[in-house]
Amino acid sequence: MFLHHSMNKEDVDNKIPIYKLTTKDEILKYYNQWSKDSQFNKDMVDWNYTAPQNVANLLDKYTNDKSIKILDAGCGSGLVGKELKKLNYLNIHGADFSQHMLDLIEQDIYQSLELIDLNESLKYENENFDAITCVGTFTYGHVKAHCLDELIRIVKKKGLICFTINEGIYKKYKFDVKIDELSKNNLWKILEFTKSTYIVSKNIEAWLCIAKKI
Repeated sequence: MFLHHSMNKEDVDNKIPIYKLTTKDEILKYYNQWSKDSQFNKDMVDWNYTAPQNVANLLDKYTNDKSIKILDAGCGSGLVGKELKKLNYLNIHGADFSQHMLDLIEQDIYQSLELIDLNESLKYENENFDAITCVGTFTYGHVKAHCLDELIRIVKKKGLICFTINEGIYKKYKFDVKIDELSKNNLWKILEFTKSTYIVSKNIEAWLCIAKKI
């Protein structure tokens, strides 16, 4: 059993075509195509992409205030926003770097939508949000670990940051080092850090984390 499991896991790099892309332009172009006829959303259903639900449920476990201001960073087509809305969160703001993905979002999920690149400095003021979700962005060719510094900057003290990291890039992109550094420097406290389901049909898992800003 173990052998079979590790054979399936080791080659995460090649499981999905987008994982081979490295530049922002290539990835944007890919999303432009992927968003046509809502193919992206169909694929997420077919692939059994569980990360949005996992993150929404984890955030909900640590807060009982449904009015908190949430930034869904890298919101894509709004899958996390949908899950948060089901849990009665109403003050959700979305941001993504693909306008084509933002165009797929249903009305009445987000209070605002912004086009941003999470690898750059973010235009939000310090301590602007009560909580941040970041799902499916810490993955191949996408957003690097330094983004966590910006997420900590824009979340309020004692605010929550809940995110996934694709298992294939966790060490490769030095997320392990960055997470450790932020904890050692007392910038945040990790509340939970576990391996979770991610893209079930492709047998890809992710690290699922929730941290509180100190």
